[in-house]
Order: sequence, then C-alpha cells, then structure tokens
Amino acid sequence: MTRLGESVARAATLLRADLSLDATVEELLRETGARRYLDLTDLSPKEQAELIAARAVEVLPGPDALATRIEERRAQGRGLGVKLGVDPTAVDMHLGHAVPVIVLSRFQRMGHDVTLLIGDFTAKIGDPTGRTAERPPLTDEDIAANMSGYRDQVRPYVDFDKVSFRQNSEWLAPYTFPELLGLLAQVPASQLLQREDFRNRLAAGSGLTMSELLYPVAQGLDSVALECDVELGGADQLLNLQMGRRLMELRGQQPQLVVTMPLIEGTDGSGAKMSKSKNNYVGLNATADDVFGKIMSVPDRLMEPYLKAWTEWTDEEIALAAERVAARELHPMDLKKVLAGEVVATLFGVEAAMAARAAFVAQFSKKAFAEVEALPSVDLGEHGGESVAAVLTQVLGFTPSASAARRLAKQNALRLVVESDQGQQTVVLAEAEAVRPLAEVVAEKLADHAGAAYLKAGRKLAAGQGR
Repeated sequence: MTRLGESVARAATLLRADLSLDATVEELLRETGARRYLDLTDLSPKEQAELIAARAVEVLPGPDALATRIEERRAQGRGLGVKLGVDPTAVDMHLGHAVPVIVLSRFQRMGHDVTLLIGDFTAKIGDPTGRTAERPPLTDEDIAANMSGYRDQVRPYVDFDKVSFRQNSEWLAPYTFPELLGLLAQVPASQLLQREDFRNRLAAGSGLTMSELLYPVAQGLDSVALECDVELGGADQLLNLQMGRRLMELRGQQPQLVVTMPLIEGTDGSGAKMSKSKNNYVGLNATADDVFGKIMSVPDRLMEPYLKAWTEWTDEEIALAAERVAARELHPMDLKKVLAGEVVATLFGVEAAMAARAAFVAQFSKKAFAEVEALPSVDLGEHGGESVAAVLTQVLGFTPSASAARRLAKQNALRLVVESDQGQQTVVLAEAEAVRPLAEVVAEKLADHAGAAYLKAGRKLAAGQGR
C-alpha cells in the first residue's frame, strides 16, 4: 500500500466516527494535514495522473498522456518540468488563488521539478482574460510591492525550498522585433480572436489593444523558454495555455500538457467566482477566526467543491462524508466545521484551527449577544454622524469598501438588532439606509424598541454604545 493509501485508511476510521467531538476532529485534521508534506513518489504514473486529474477541469490531451509523459521522464531519470505562472497584479491573495498552488505542491511531492514563473514582464501588459476593458499597466514598483507579500501568503501551500523561481523578463525583454514578426507570421490572427471575452468586447465596441492580443503569445513564449512538460492554470486560461502548446510545436519542442483548475465560487453562494471586488472571498492574510467564520457562512452545497479545492481529501473520503450526511448520520454543520478547520489548519496550524472552532461554537451557541465576550463596539456619540457604510468600513473594518456595505444591504444582510429581556428583534436596513448617518438610522428604526442595540453585517456583529 502507498503512503497515501495508508493515510486514507486511517482517516476513513475517523470519518466514520462522531465528527461533532473535538478530539475526533483534531485527530482528523492532523492526519489529513500531514498529507501536505507527504512523499508521493511511491505512486505509479497512472496513480499520479489520476490524482491530478481528480482535481482538474481538464487535462489535455488527457490523463493517459500525462501518465505516459511521467513514465517517459522516469525512464530518463528525471521528473516532469511543471510550470505555474503568476502575474503579480495584486497585493492581497485569497483562497481562490491558492487552488493552482496546491496542485503545484502535489506535483512537487510526486518528485517533479516545479517552477513558479513570475510574470514581471507580462504584468506590465496585464492578462486580458475575463476583462471588459484593458487593465492599467503596472510599474516596476507596483510589481515589486505585490510580489513582496505573495510568497508569505501562499507559503502554507508549497515548499519554496524546492521551487525554482524564474522571471519572464529574462527572455521576453531582449526579444527583438524581427524575432516577434517571424513568430507572428506563424500564428493566425483568428486564433487570437477566437476568445469569447475578445469577441464580446469587440461586439460592444470597446476595442482591443495590440498588447492584449499579444499577451497569449508572450505567455506561450514562457513555455518555450522553460521547455515545459506541464503548465497549470485556471479554466479561464485554457486558450493562453494552448498557445504554449502551439508555439512549442513551432519551435520543434514536445508540446506541453495542460492542466486547468476550477474557478472557485465565492462564499456568498451567488454563483459568481471568488473575487475581492464582489466581497465574497476569504483572504489568505485574514485572521484564523475570520477564515473559520467565513467558511461557516457558505451554503451547504459549496462544501464538496471547497473540500476538493483546499484539502488533501481524496474523492473516496469526500464521498464517504457526503453519504453520511445524506443518511443523516452526520450533521451538515459538523462537516462544515471540519471543512473550516481544514482551511484554518493549513494557514495557521491545527492548534489555531481548534481554537477558532471553540470560539465559533462559544459565540454562536449563545442565546444572547450580551453573553458574547470581546464583541467590537461603536460609540454612537463619537461616530453617529458618519454613514452606516463608513462605520462598517472605516471604524469597524467589517467591509472593505462602502460599495461592499451597500451590497450587503441589497442581500438583506445588513441589520439592526435590539436585545432585551423579551428576546431579540431585528430590523433589516435597505441600501438607502447604508449611506445615511448611523445615529439617525438607529433613532428612526429603533424608536419603538427598548434594549441594547447591535449592528450586524453578514455574520459580523458589533455592539452600539451611547444610544
């Protein structure tokens, strides 16, 4: 039996036990968490390909081709050359960004040679994928600032001591215009324009720049320079990744295989992908309690894709848990607490995960908000003249922007709660109230309600003082 098989056998016993018990959950988190460092070199090429394909949207030209390439490289006494490209276009990462890094780590633990390619040159163009307008180009200072925090944020998912770091300015900056013309003469314009996002923008009259059209070519040249066996990317990157195959063929190289990962749905359950702009994300630099709470807020239907995206659980283990939920042997809330614990344990360790679990249970098992310790508060005398959105954003830090606060109101997730001996009464705030002064809104909405006042934004809660 392989090392992974032995771990799965041990975890199966725990998954059949009572997952409402802290001791059982902690043991399970330690077992599955240890897999992030598990040597997977004893898996056969077929088993390796199957493990990668189980978490991919597509493996092109297919899992069998991946297994064959692994066998070829083993016969040559080496591993695959696997590349993940990262354009440093943002300072803060979220869990959606972690998905391809996790797959990169699995290739690493299978004994393959992994490269994290920093797109310092292509970041100045900006990946047009999914964009409705051209992305503003970044400066060298922007890129340096964004990269400074990137490694720390994804460090829990990959062993950087075993990663090769390259920057595509090494080969793209010295590329000459005659070389570019010679290459473009072999790339049909129709291939560049078949992208749906490009077609939509042209139909809308938005237009395209030549730099955006050349972005897939620049990304393909990265694969040529590194002579990749495998390139990883999101499902929305498929055409860019296929350009790499095309250019490698033109240069007489063996074309890379392509592995695409799913775009992870955001925590709000709206169907939109995880995004900072939609405030439906879990930041990699968030606190353990915040990460745990956000995962606990997601719809039950997201548990399976989240388990696949961010844990080392196998399909068999996920199916076992789902079967127990369907048979009512396992409460969905208990499974969600395990999922939240898995995510926190990866970022902060098992002890932090169990502490966040205990804090969550302590807070949300209380019958009254007044029983909750260390609850943030807002003084109406000091901040009552500011808008509700400003208080949430600037005073409490509950939302990243005023527009995010208004979106919560649109979703009926922005509320005032009054708590008294008679219980709790809730008033839902409309979007229009989010831009009004907090004290004015409280006075108007709670005029007929006596008791302690609380401001609730999603799952976040603050006490109102000085009412």
